[in-house]
Amino acid sequence: MKKGEKMLKLFWQFFQFGCFTFGGGWSIIAQMQKLYVEKEKTLTSQELLDITSVGRSLPGTMIGNVAMLYGCRAGGFACGVICVIAMILPPMITLSLITYFYTIFKENTWVVSAMTGVRAAIVPIIASAAVNMLKGAFRFPPCFVLAGAAFVLYLFFNVGCVELVVMGIIGGFLICEFYERKEAGKHDSHTA
Repeated sequence: MKKGEKMLKLFWQFFQFGCFTFGGGWSIIAQMQKLYVEKEKTLTSQELLDITSVGRSLPGTMIGNVAMLYGCRAGGFACGVICVIAMILPPMITLSLITYFYTIFKENTWVVSAMTGVRAAIVPIIASAAVNMLKGAFRFPPCFVLAGAAFVLYLFFNVGCVELVVMGIIGGFLICEFYERKEAGKHDSHTA
């Protein structure tokens, strides 16, 4: 596929993602899971989780970072910029219209009712993305324990994102080191 065609394809895909970004960036992750992992198979669940983790760890909006990272992975820096622009256009247009007509929309029962329904529909979409990412996310079983600990620390003990990322990095190194040594030990015992 030519660079221009790839950019146009990415623009259209991320423009569509941007049209349905109800509930924040996690709904886009769910859409990316469906398209890139399940349908096109251009990403694995692990790769999407890695992109999401890095995007969440960087300054700025998580989904803007994810769009840039995916675009760069798919076709270089220019594709990353295209993905970000395409994704922010629909909400920007919508917000511009809503801001312009704010007083009319604010009191409209149809709009209030529609937004209530949209919020109710977003919860299962976000939960689905989380479950699908967890299925293929971890190479080793202790990673599930690390993820559970991070979830509890964040939710109940108000531990910040930076501390959780540092904890994840350290835990990841320790877990991988343990399993690599275990594999090396098995390999050494078979060759002896």
